[in-house]
Amino acid sequence: MTSGTETTRFFPTFGPTAEREPFWFLGGQARILLPGAATDNRLSLMEFADPAGHAPPHHVHEDEEEVWFLLDGEVTFFVGDRRHDLVPGQVAHGTRGVPHSYLVRSPEGARMAVLFSPAFIEEYFRANGTPVAEVGDLPPAFDLAAVVASAEAFHLRVTGPPPPLLAAPPAYPPSTPTAPA
Repeated sequence: MTSGTETTRFFPTFGPTAEREPFWFLGGQARILLPGAATDNRLSLMEFADPAGHAPPHHVHEDEEEVWFLLDGEVTFFVGDRRHDLVPGQVAHGTRGVPHSYLVRSPEGARMAVLFSPAFIEEYFRANGTPVAEVGDLPPAFDLAAVVASAEAFHLRVTGPPPPLLAAPPAYPPSTPTAPA
């Protein structure tokens, strides 16, 4: 049987806190919904809201598995040599040690929930983010070189540039893997 303290620890409250405030990261907004500290660093959960055309550099997480659940918009995920075109409600998985990136295809942008296991990488995003001052603000300029330079301390390695913009969604059904363009 689980004690009350044990139950509370694994079912944290989700009321407004400074920790859950959105911040800018690489031109999109991010929020830490469930920090690793609430799960004994077993996992963390974040939300990302990115504009059309947003694409982080290809990179590798040496420590974390990553699961993307698309909430709104259309996003192409590149994981290893596979491509996955997702629409809301679909999921993609990035295995630790495998290069990956994504590209927001929908004109209205996209929103996704991202699970990391184990936790701690959320601190990389927080350390490289800038608080959102006002709703509707435009993202501030960011120093990509500084963001990349700070990655090593979090066992994150950049392996290439962001994926190129796609002219149109592919002609095959969403989530059908193909070789990268």
